[in-house]
Amino acid sequence: MAKNQLFQDIFEITDVDPHGKKFDRVSRIIATSENVDMEVTLDVNTEIYPLRAAEKFTLALATSLALDGAPVDASKKEPWRDYSNQKTLADDYEYVMYGKVYKYDDTGGSKVSVYTSFGGLLMCLVGDYRQLQALTVGQYLYLLMRK
Repeated sequence: MAKNQLFQDIFEITDVDPHGKKFDRVSRIIATSENVDMEVTLDVNTEIYPLRAAEKFTLALATSLALDGAPVDASKKEPWRDYSNQKTLADDYEYVMYGKVYKYDDTGGSKVSVYTSFGGLLMCLVGDYRQLQALTVGQYLYLLMRK
């Protein structure tokens, strides 16, 4: 795992749209981790990245797409566009989103919940605090996925 990657694991989808489909192009998936006790609820644009129940995917969270771990200048208008001619972490993944951690809930004892918004597509990552302690409210993240 690169130094700019905060988290990476393989997940298996257990449910798709558990409360019914709300939007035409977006599905909410629920998946559990293979290696650690972790669960993710994630909104995905299924028009460009279709997913089905029982599929496995790798999910990574990173602070930067730069392979050398150079930080993102979040003060720029569109910081995700800074990598025009360079090889990046995104080249190894099929689906990438950029967003911000807006809530960190640690009221569940050793389990914490981290909530992130990717332009309205939401993620809730629930697991052991040791796996998620590098994530903080206000932090900008890249979510990267591949099957």
